[in-house]
Order: sequence, then C-alpha cells, then structure tokens
Amino acid sequence: MKFRFIVRRLIVTVPMVLIVITLTWGLIRLAPGNFYSTEKKLPPAIEKNIRAKYGLDKPWYVQYGRMMWNIVRLDFGNSLKYENETVNDILWRTLPVSATIGLLAYLLALVVGVLTGTLAALKPNSKLDYVSMALAMLGISLPNFVLGPILVLVFSLSLYWLPPARWNGFPSWNLVLPVLTLSAIYMAYIARLTRAGMLEVLRSDYIRTARAKGLSERQVVVRHALRGGLLPVVSFTGPALAILISGTVVVERIFAMPGLGNYFINANLNRDEPLIIGIVAFVSIAVLVFNLLVDIAYAFIDPRIRY
Repeated sequence: MKFRFIVRRLIVTVPMVLIVITLTWGLIRLAPGNFYSTEKKLPPAIEKNIRAKYGLDKPWYVQYGRMMWNIVRLDFGNSLKYENETVNDILWRTLPVSATIGLLAYLLALVVGVLTGTLAALKPNSKLDYVSMALAMLGISLPNFVLGPILVLVFSLSLYWLPPARWNGFPSWNLVLPVLTLSAIYMAYIARLTRAGMLEVLRSDYIRTARAKGLSERQVVVRHALRGGLLPVVSFTGPALAILISGTVVVERIFAMPGLGNYFINANLNRDEPLIIGIVAFVSIAVLVFNLLVDIAYAFIDPRIRY
C-alpha cells in the first residue's frame, strides 16, 4: 500500500515540476528587457548575432522544446552571466553553502521550538506560556531582513564577538549570525505548532489512560504525547526544510554567503534564464520530494493514519 502511494505521488510530481518550470519560463519571456540590454542601444547587427548565438532568433516553441529537453536530461546549459560555467556546476558549488546554513538553522529551530512549545503546553496560561508565545509572536513578526542587521550591529559592530559576514566553510564562527537570523521565524512557528498540537493530544483519552496506568509525567509526554503532538510540526517540516536547504535569499544576501539564494538574485538581475530555470527546477523538486517524505513519515509517527 505504501509503495503504491509513493509511486502515485512520484507520477504526480513530474508534471507539477514541469508546470512550475513552464510558468517560470513564460514569466521570464513576458518580462521587459533581456540579458544583453545596456543603457546604450546595441547596433542591430550585433544584437542579431547575439540572438543567433543563444538561439533567441528561433520560434518560441523551438526555444521551449529545447529548454524542456535539456531539463529532462538534467542539463540546464551554460549560464549567460558566468559564461565559463554550466548551471549544474553552479548548483553543485552553491548547494553545500545553502544546505549547511539551512540544516543548522532548522535543527536549532526544531530543538528550541519543540522544547518551548512542549513546556508551554504542559503549563497552559502560566507565565512561561505567555512569555514563550509572546517571544514566538515576536519571532514571526520580525522579518529576517530586520533581524539580520540588528544582530550584526550588536554582536559584530558593537561587541566584536562574531564576524559579520562571508563564508569560511563548516565549522566556522561566520555561521552563527546567519543561522540565528534564519532560524528565528522557524523557531517561532514550531513553538506555536508544538504547543497547539500538544494541548490537543494531552486532552485525549489515551493520555488519560497512560496516566491512569501509573506512568510518570515524563513517560507520558515523551513516549505518548509527543508522537501525536508533533504531527503539525512534521507537516511544516517538508516545505520549510526544502526552502531552507535550497537557499534563503535575504539572509544569504545580508551575510554575503555564496549560496543558491544569492545566485538566484543575481540571475534575476542579469536575466540569466538558464540559471533561473535551473534554480527554480531544483527548488521545485526539493519541495515536492520533502513533502513526499513527510507524508511517508506520517504513518510511522501516527499508526492511525493509513494511505
């Protein structure tokens, strides 16, 4: 049953990725300007040669077919801005940067968020509950393009504790501020989702039965309540983790990290169509794959769920 479910989801995934890529390609073509535009208009002969070199003089359906054929072969072609590099090379070079920052940020958010949300649910309407949920609302309300500069101002430019930017690999103190900036909003969401899920589960009959059997409160929470209470967090994990690993645009830009997000901004500014298509395809596939993994994990976390 699980195998058939996975096969059905994979069959649906392929056309969804192609639809996203098609829409992206269409929006790029509808946008005004092109990658060779300059303040001074190019002579018609030079523009004609450029269009012929990159196949832009062909009908739109020929260009679209060539682009889709390259994607089927997992070959996104050469970047228009970085002419000596292929899009695949750029993806392989930038993915470790985004993945490192994203995974560290989500692990931090998961640990702090689950712990805070669980403690708040165990003591509802207490000072701990109010303070933790107030901090969670602050984390949700404070965008990372505001939080990042604040952290740089305090810990780098005032206290001189941490370096403000750049990528020096893993492990490195340069990762601390980007990870904190990126994890704040996810930490807040996970805390609220954990609290809501735990409050519902702690009122259920099987939790009362576990307590009636004489189990300690720790056993009740860890062995029974958390499995059901974390289902909303599992649902949130799929798309959140995919977006984090594939690159967060603002944070990478603020801290000058050479990840997917930073290159995606540059690709849009430069109208680098192959690089835009390559990053969009990668992110789309990552989101769909992580969502599939989340659906599969549901059955292992909650035995009541069937495919």
